[in-house]
Amino acid sequence: MKQACLGSLAAIATSLCAFAAQADSYPSKPITIVVPTAAAGSTDIMARMVGDQLAKALGQPVIVDNKPGASGNIGTEAVARAAPDGYTLLMQYSGYHVGNPALFPQIRWKTSDFAPIALVMRAPHVIAVSGTLPVTNLKDFIGYGQKNGKGLFYASSGNGSIQHIAGEMFAKQAKVQATHVPYKGSGPVVADLISGQVDMFITTPPSVIGQVQAGKLKALAYAGARRHPSMPTVPTAAEAGLPGYEVESWFALFAPAKTPPELVARLSAQVKTIVESEAFRKKVEEQGAFAVYMDPPALGKFVEQETALWAKVIKDGNIRAD
Repeated sequence: MKQACLGSLAAIATSLCAFAAQADSYPSKPITIVVPTAAAGSTDIMARMVGDQLAKALGQPVIVDNKPGASGNIGTEAVARAAPDGYTLLMQYSGYHVGNPALFPQIRWKTSDFAPIALVMRAPHVIAVSGTLPVTNLKDFIGYGQKNGKGLFYASSGNGSIQHIAGEMFAKQAKVQATHVPYKGSGPVVADLISGQVDMFITTPPSVIGQVQAGKLKALAYAGARRHPSMPTVPTAAEAGLPGYEVESWFALFAPAKTPPELVARLSAQVKTIVESEAFRKKVEEQGAFAVYMDPPALGKFVEQETALWAKVIKDGNIRAD
């Protein structure tokens, strides 16, 4: 018995020493941040903003690898199955992370397959429409949809995404017929929105703010509790005539479960410095969002709460991915 205990203690000590050595030498090669959406969307933008600064801080290249498809499940599962060594990370969007488990019961990953590293951004959505539409405000747009025999066509970055849910919520609250048009990411949506192939995209500001500022898209309302400093002339949905309509996404960095806590802590500390820097905060605000850091324990609890909340929203709204 005594020998068995001593053997167990020795094994634990060996493991701790191995983890410590791994943390000391980390990183010794490039790190990959997987993005489960197409390029140019908010998740991709966040991954590149954080990745650029993380590369400078850690002294190794940080590669952003876009793996879109299956409403984010392809890229997310790839990270869930990756080696837990700190070299494959996931920049994740809330709609996929806490919505997909309720929308896709058969997916081959779960939130417990990931170790939380840090929350990096929170972003209330903006109701963006094609610049070709003959509307100037939200009431005009709702009236246009109600009078149009075909109703409205709204886009999302995939079936079951928060943009999909936001569109269904909008149609129900505005009492307008709306048809969902799913894409594989925000980037392709914006191109079709500009050309008028679809009418509306309710999404996080980083995906569309550049095109809004260029006059190619119109931002009719900000789906948050207050206006954003980067879009001071864009009213909240409540101000625009749709009270109670609020939709927010968040973006966070995760590692595969069982990644050594020392590596998670080191990565989180570096991300904290990045997110709380004045330069990063200003850059995120220029994108129409808010830079917000949350450490691993807090993020873990937040994910649990959000998962339960969105499961209820999806069930109560009878929202389906197909």
